Amino acid sequence: MGNPVNKRLLTTLIPLNALRPESLNELANKAKSAKLRSGQFLFKAGDHDKQHIYLLSGKVELLSDHDVVSNVKGGTDASKHAIGHTQPRTLSARAKSDVHYLRIDSDLLDIMLTWDQTGSYQVEELQADNPTWVNTTSADWMTQILQTRAFHRIPPANIQAMFMRMELISYNSGDVIIRQGENGDYFYTITDGHCLVTRATPSQPRGVKLAELGPGDSFGEEALISSAKRNATITMLTAGTMMRLSKEDFMSLLNEPLLNWVNYADGQAMVLHERSVWIDVRLPSEYQHGHIKGSINIPLIFLRIKIKNLDKTRKYLLCCDTERRSSAASFILNEHGFDVYLLQGGIPSIPAANIVTGKPPVAKTSPS
Repeated sequence: MGNPVNKRLLTTLIPLNALRPESLNELANKAKSAKLRSGQFLFKAGDHDKQHIYLLSGKVELLSDHDVVSNVKGGTDASKHAIGHTQPRTLSARAKSDVHYLRIDSDLLDIMLTWDQTGSYQVEELQADNPTWVNTTSADWMTQILQTRAFHRIPPANIQAMFMRMELISYNSGDVIIRQGENGDYFYTITDGHCLVTRATPSQPRGVKLAELGPGDSFGEEALISSAKRNATITMLTAGTMMRLSKEDFMSLLNEPLLNWVNYADGQAMVLHERSVWIDVRLPSEYQHGHIKGSINIPLIFLRIKIKNLDKTRKYLLCCDTERRSSAASFILNEHGFDVYLLQGGIPSIPAANIVTGKPPVAKTSPS
């Protein structure tokens, strides 16, 4: 079991330093640091651990078979990036001295990056379209439900559509939100107030208390996904409000949206023969650490601002570390009528020989 992590430490790491304070707090609570003795492995080639691993102190050597490819030392610029970050791992990492390192769940980090780089703009936009939302806790409840297991299943390109379809409902103390044994009709997220969860049994027909829920907690997805009956009753303990999403919308948003996928080889052919353009939607610090040669860098957070510089007569090939941020970018560009494709497997799927480092080229967004 690892040790708790100080939030200030996370601000020195890339791309964690781009997260909002609330997301950093959440990540600091989930991340753990640990130590290894010289000669032990942090990971081995072929591992598929879905972890960002950062070296905090000591030295690590990266190996291809038994040959040393490079060395990383804690406290250097190189250690600000996750070491050997490909999935599955193409290199092994062995401690060359006693080391102190940090492990962070890659999927959680990518969810937070995607939300932070689209969420603040969308909250203002969504509240403008939904004035009854203004009295809710703004982005707080949105951020929290995006970190729940049920919504990890929803493709990122559907995030905005999901929030647009949610409905704000007010309840009084004592109101029954869902009743055990009934069919599921909505998914709920509490924005204000508290609820009691009870389940009736043959020996306790009035119900046994299971839990209390508060702002940010969500419920109801099990019955929607499985088409089973509600397995508990949820009653308001206080007056409050909830956002709810219908079963039809919930199920349709669980399905992968119509996205155009492309592998690296086909994407390069499109660049060569169709004047298509690679757009890397990661942060500049991530882009500089390794990107597709000839690609341009438009971070997801700036994409809406830069749309006016893009050419609708061209096809754009979107890429990121995974597929999450490029999927969110696809939703935005599709809304504006662009013909876009997504790199299947993300940057880690590209052979290392085709990745270059350095700052974005000084060029127009739509090069000739």
